[in-house]
Parts: sequence; structure tokens; C-alpha cells
Amino acid sequence: MHRSFLAGAVCVAFGTLAAPAFAAPNLVVNGSFETPTPGNGLSGWTIGGVDPQNFPPVAIFYGAAQPYPNGAFGEAVPANNAPTNSPDAVGARAAYFVSDLAQNQSLSQNVFLTAGVYQIGFSAYAPQNGFNNPNDATFSGVVASVTLANYAVSTTIPTTWQTFAGATTIAADGNYVVSFVFNSFGVPAKDVVIDQVYIIAGNPPIGVAEPGTLALLGLGLAGLAAARRRP
Repeated sequence: MHRSFLAGAVCVAFGTLAAPAFAAPNLVVNGSFETPTPGNGLSGWTIGGVDPQNFPPVAIFYGAAQPYPNGAFGEAVPANNAPTNSPDAVGARAAYFVSDLAQNQSLSQNVFLTAGVYQIGFSAYAPQNGFNNPNDATFSGVVASVTLANYAVSTTIPTTWQTFAGATTIAADGNYVVSFVFNSFGVPAKDVVIDQVYIIAGNPPIGVAEPGTLALLGLGLAGLAAARRRP
């Protein structure tokens, strides 16, 4: 699947997380998937789409080699370590898309923004067990109504956290969508884990990465992540 491109500078950051270069309030509610609703970490988010398997998105725990809904079907996902300007701490959880037969399965919310410049972003990861599955999946990430990612999971790098970030100019006050959409195409299919979704005022540089870990792409972006397990 072709990836979407952002009209402006886009950064895909890999590697060890340093302290963010800038911290402003996160305008995304529960962008790190820590707040229960109750208990599942998805407060503030709306689940949508069709899921014949009844495996809705959940907030799994980092480092938990546990079955769904607490872990990635036995694989311990490490905490996000990609450079990011999210003002939220990485916390203990991340959102997990896992259904094998998902049809536009989504997590979404609307965020009210006033006119101005904003930096937007999120991080994503592909567990190895899901990446090994034979059936593909697609994933898209839209933040402040801007598409930051749109790709086939088979084109991504497994077991590596990646941050997708960019800047957008909001011309008029109003509600802008934050939405992640997952489609999968057979049993078993590939999966996606996401964390640290953010919108902050201004356009600071991304948190400083260790040498060699930050890739700047002029108009395009490289793929991100997803994956799975099940026999």
C-alpha cells in the first residue's frame, strides 16, 4: 500500500529517547493510553469499525509477556524509546491493534484547536510474532486532520519503535480529528502497537536523539510498525 506524505517537513525518528527538546501541554486526551475507562487505558478514545473476531484495540502493558488483552499474545513489547516531543511520560501502556479480520477498526477523538502552528506526532512498533504472520494489514495515523502514516505493515521494520511527526498550520478555530485506522486480511495477520500521540503548540525540533538515530525526510516518510502472534 502506498504511504501518504505530509506537505511539509516530516521526521521519522528511531532509537534511544533523550529528554524532549520542548515540553508544552498535550492537547490530545490520554495520548499515552494510561487512563482507564475503567481499566483498559483508553479513556478519551472512541473505538470504531467492524471486528468479527471481537478483538477490539486495548492498552497492553509494556514488558508483559502475557496474552491479550494485557500483552501482545505472549511477546513483551518494550517501552517506546524513539525520540519524541510528546509531553506525556511513556508510562506503562500502549494501544494494540490485533484483530485478524478488522474492517476500518479505529481509535479516534476530536481535539479543539485555535488558529496557529502545531507540532503533531505519535510512535509505533511492530511485535515480531505478528510481523511473522502470513497475512498483511494496513494502518493509517491522522493527527490534527493531517495524515502522518498510511502503509502496509509488511513494509515496516519489526521490533523498532518509530516516531512519526510533522507540523501543521491551523487556519481557523475548530475541532480536528485524531484517528488511527487498522485493517487486516486473514487469520493470522500482522498487528500494530502505538503510543505517545501528541499535539503541542509551536514547532520545536524533535527531542535530541543519540547520533545516527534521527532521520529527516523532506516530504516523505518511511513506514512504521505493527505485528502479531496467534497460531
